Amino acid sequence: MRRNILVLSAMVIALGLMIAAGVMNYVQRRRAAEARAQMMKMTLVPDDGSAQGASDGTAAAMTETPDEAADDTTGMNGKIAPNFTLADVNGKKVSLASFRGHPMVVDFWATWCGPCKVEIPWFEKLHDQYASQGLEILGVSADDLDKDDPAKLFTEKRDIADFVQKMHMNYPVLIDADSIANSYGGLDALPTTFFIDKNGKIVASTIGLAPRDVIVADIEKAIHSGASS
Repeated sequence: MRRNILVLSAMVIALGLMIAAGVMNYVQRRRAAEARAQMMKMTLVPDDGSAQGASDGTAAAMTETPDEAADDTTGMNGKIAPNFTLADVNGKKVSLASFRGHPMVVDFWATWCGPCKVEIPWFEKLHDQYASQGLEILGVSADDLDKDDPAKLFTEKRDIADFVQKMHMNYPVLIDADSIANSYGGLDALPTTFFIDKNGKIVASTIGLAPRDVIVADIEKAIHSGASS
């Protein structure tokens, strides 16, 4: 009788442990799923100023896989990058054509874009890392500009310049992305980034915050594509 009780007690304890383990596993899976869902909301920021997710850049999603990020989401891959001339934050005119012969990153971003604030420090370090291989990076601000109001326009340009200084951006930053957006397939979300080889051909592009290793792979592609042409 006593043996039966011991066996039954052991079975009850074992069953209880199994149930507890199952509950804990379920809770962990649910939390992980919720975290992934939250990250997905923060991956893309519509180019209308209505940023989703964290706007301070302290967290952002990296939900794209390398294969997905490599897809031609912009419809521009394989084309020659349209030339443009825009003013930088100091008012100096900068032309994309002046960088021909260099592998390039052209990154469309905005001061209010949370995911953009995550990738900017990556570009700063990658700019230095690949400088010896000729890499050049251009940041193109998609912040709204009130061109019909000189006072507001002055303030807006100053705010962009202050942001560039605060973020220690070590590459040229141009303004007025809206004036060239259509030639680059439109800017449906930010950041939108193009990787251009030495011959001016777009070899890769991403929409939204791609994982850092994807950005590195696309930079490598831009550096080595057309190298012998």
